[in-house]
Amino acid sequence: MSTTVTETQTRTRAAPITAETILSLFPDIDTRSDALEGHDEQQIRLMDEVCIVTDEDDLLIGTASKKLCHLMTNIDKGLLHRAFSVFLFNSKNELLLQQRATEKITFPDMWTNTCCSHPLNLANETGSNLPDSIMGVKHAAQRKLDHELGIKKEQVPLDDFHFLTRIHYKAPSDGKWGEHEIDYILFIKAEVDVDPNVNEVQDTRYVSAEELKKLFDDPSLKFTPWFKLICQSMLFEWWEHLDSGLEKYENEQEIRRML
Repeated sequence: MSTTVTETQTRTRAAPITAETILSLFPDIDTRSDALEGHDEQQIRLMDEVCIVTDEDDLLIGTASKKLCHLMTNIDKGLLHRAFSVFLFNSKNELLLQQRATEKITFPDMWTNTCCSHPLNLANETGSNLPDSIMGVKHAAQRKLDHELGIKKEQVPLDDFHFLTRIHYKAPSDGKWGEHEIDYILFIKAEVDVDPNVNEVQDTRYVSAEELKKLFDDPSLKFTPWFKLICQSMLFEWWEHLDSGLEKYENEQEIRRML
């Protein structure tokens, strides 16, 4: 049964993250607290979104605000949530990258894959088993591609997304914020119209595999930690098989641990 995280007493000693312990481990924090002072108003409002909290096997055990999920004080206790990363390629097999807006609270100004976000506690984005969870993140991917990049869902049909695998990783953004996610990797090949939301995305570009490798050698550019992890592990091999043989990499059941 899913449990909603609510205000309760903090528990300091380490404990397994289960539906029974989640309430005492992670008290919710008012979004008007000092942690958000000085940040962009639109980004602060997005911190109220309700993310899906899971255990390390990606089983749904509750929900929590986006803010609560991204505070390092909670991440350091083990709070873990579900996420997705979309890699969108054009007909030339070039990958669409985005540079996160300066207004972003976590990992501002960094370059990353096409779209990275979270399924929310919505009827069509929550799944308690892997097939339903995959469909949930595909719906979330459509929503966020529109929100961040103006890409309409008609240009990215659900059936065109390819689920490859899940990665479990942890990464600090600064001393206050970070990520701890079970991240679903989605590939899609589509010709799309891009109209970025400037509060989310400050720049975009399409790159070939060789161009991306050169960008990583540019010391003036910064990349999100999950994007670097994916690139350093399997991205370029997957990319080589985008048009032929990708199916052998799809629907991986095991979670890749990158901690």
